[in-house]
Amino acid sequence: MRHFLAEFLKYLRVEKNYSEKTVTAYEGDLRRFLDFLRYHKRELADIDYLTLRYYLAELHAEGLRRVSISRKLSAIRTFLRYLHREKILLTNTFSVVSTPRQGKKLPHFLYFPEMLALLSAPTGDSPLAARDRALLELLYATGIRVGELTALTPDSVDPENRLLLVFGKGGKERLVPFGSFAGESLGAYMEGARCELLRRRKDADPDFPALFLNRFGGRLSERSVRRILDKHVHRAGLAHKISPHVLRHSFATHLLDAGADLRSVQELLGHASVSSTQIYTHVSRERLRQVYNKAHPRA
Repeated sequence: MRHFLAEFLKYLRVEKNYSEKTVTAYEGDLRRFLDFLRYHKRELADIDYLTLRYYLAELHAEGLRRVSISRKLSAIRTFLRYLHREKILLTNTFSVVSTPRQGKKLPHFLYFPEMLALLSAPTGDSPLAARDRALLELLYATGIRVGELTALTPDSVDPENRLLLVFGKGGKERLVPFGSFAGESLGAYMEGARCELLRRRKDADPDFPALFLNRFGGRLSERSVRRILDKHVHRAGLAHKISPHVLRHSFATHLLDAGADLRSVQELLGHASVSSTQIYTHVSRERLRQVYNKAHPRA
């Protein structure tokens, strides 16, 4: 079974062009499923509808959330479809197992005054302060994912036209515009602070490809971006926990509130389907409902 898993992971990397992070998530979910089969002395050829139902019931009994169970089921389905395509499995009865119903959860976002407070939090003239200002401004100005941010290079930036070349999920590239505030912060960082951080590298490589650097001149990691954000959330006096994805949610919500059309926001976010973007229309409607209920004398 491990051999089939290894071949499947290779298929995801080579043919599907999935990111290493996604492949690792698939591997973890599928290793657990294969351990389940081994414990119950079942082979891949023995998998049927009842096997999957029993596995899902076991996950539910362990207290896993529906979204986690749905993700694991999705990984298993993709794996089994691959095995069926490769003639390793002769039937595909597993496809009738339904995905657990998800409760609707609206994405959390910052109101504009909160966003301004966060963007104003990095103060001072140090290279790290300049980096943090550029980082936060760019996340909010473009709505890019944190993984897309850390993968940026200096060549990703077209400062004259204020465009950013982003490589999203599956290696798909898109051009995302950014505004004058992000452009000013980014220009100041690239022209001064980034050069100073590069000089801290042991190899002093002036052509190091990462756009955003850590204090030692190396590529900034996703975890470091989250730590930077936590620091400035605290400085801004914002009570709730905010992840980099909240800035992406805020970007989309503020655009739609200001009249942007759904298809344009879909392209800016890099969503493959407009259905992924529609959740933000629910956010806007819910906010309007709250404003109405609070302000109208006969609400």
